[in-house]
Amino acid sequence: MRDANDTQAATDLPAATVRTRVTVPLRFGDGYTVTADLVTFHGLTDGQEHVAVILGEVPADRPPLVRLHSECLTGDVFGSARCDCGPQLREAVERIADSGGVLLYLRQEGRGIGLYNKLDAYALQDQGLDTYEANAALGLPEDARDYTAAGQMLRALGIDTLDLLSNNPDKADQLRTLGLTVTHRVPTGVFTTAQNVRYLRAKVVHTQHTLPLTELTAG
Repeated sequence: MRDANDTQAATDLPAATVRTRVTVPLRFGDGYTVTADLVTFHGLTDGQEHVAVILGEVPADRPPLVRLHSECLTGDVFGSARCDCGPQLREAVERIADSGGVLLYLRQEGRGIGLYNKLDAYALQDQGLDTYEANAALGLPEDARDYTAAGQMLRALGIDTLDLLSNNPDKADQLRTLGLTVTHRVPTGVFTTAQNVRYLRAKVVHTQHTLPLTELTAG
């Protein structure tokens, strides 16, 4: 997790530009379908191939709903029950399509540590560590994600003010430090499985995610 003092000020945020915008019909495993515009960019500071997914009619009279979704191969693609990433992605697409806004799909697997390291951390979790303790045992940050590129993407799309769909206060804090206005932080649903309750509790304890612990205990 980046300290706000280390994040570039708004006046120093390098400009990115739209590279390509293409319309793509999306279909999810439960049958939900929606049409989205996928947008790529030039000039992102981290050099990653992040994508903006524009859904519905982006409103002109109120802040659009925005989600910063970190890539999760295991959850988004293979439906892993060890996290809540896949259900959060599915929920976010429909909610944003209904209200109008943007989902930023960010190439930050494993909270920024990469796929192989994430799977190494899974092995340590099987030995009793929680997700953050496992990262630390590997000599890695609890959360290495930096949202500077996300700020660039939003600015390139003409978005300076937004409602953020997230349970993670760090995302809102980083965007505000980058000079964007987060009007509201809108919570996502709570998607518990027998395999991810400990993971979700760790999010609350370590990084103050706004998830109801009582509901997690019941799960």
